[in-house]
Amino acid sequence: MRQVLALLLALLLPQAAGAVACRNDSFEGAAFTLCEVEAGEDLRLFLNGADGPYGSFAAVNDALAAEGGTLAFAMNAGMYHRDLSPVGLFVAEGREAARLVTREGPGNFGLLPNGVFCWGDGRFRIVESRTFRATAPDCRFATQSGPMLVIGGALHPRFLPDSDSLHIRNGVGVSRDGRRAVFVISGDAVNFHRFGRYFRDRLGLPEALYLDGSISRLYAPALGRNDIGFPMGPIVGVVVPKG
Repeated sequence: MRQVLALLLALLLPQAAGAVACRNDSFEGAAFTLCEVEAGEDLRLFLNGADGPYGSFAAVNDALAAEGGTLAFAMNAGMYHRDLSPVGLFVAEGREAARLVTREGPGNFGLLPNGVFCWGDGRFRIVESRTFRATAPDCRFATQSGPMLVIGGALHPRFLPDSDSLHIRNGVGVSRDGRRAVFVISGDAVNFHRFGRYFRDRLGLPEALYLDGSISRLYAPALGRNDIGFPMGPIVGVVVPKG
């Protein structure tokens, strides 16, 4: 019933021209919500405002109001420490706020290979972290997270089909031509293997990156969705003029 109501709301509330398109979907009996962003849309990363970390979609919207903008879509954009600072690389408007981390470590972030979601030259890229260090691509925006979900069309080698590690999860995938980024959050608890296969087999995306799990949240007003919870670190979102 919730998904039906959200779909009706999406049909009744037309999106702004050029804005991100969000919809609900399903795969192997599990619910997912995806938001597709085309290259050229005003996709940004947010971390700190005048008074410190934004921490919420509402705080980002308050800041954007001063420039006549608002979020058409937003999602948590990577793992962070208790002070909300990024665990790995974070670049916004060409300025690096946190450094690239390439060592193996505990937790999902350190489950190598991990990767960097990067954009700013008219295309989106997801680059494995050690390759990113070696090639040093120029990114206007970049956020590092892990593990990689799909790497060159293959699932992360350590994913298990029958894993009982089930969580609400979110991530991002990129089309082969780099012109489209697809942000996904699961509506049901899923393991990494199913989440990766959703990007690869359902969406046909050759590269995908895990963003987070237990704190995964989505802001999609066209779907009547505004998830709330504990303060977030990095946030990614598309900015449109406020109507």
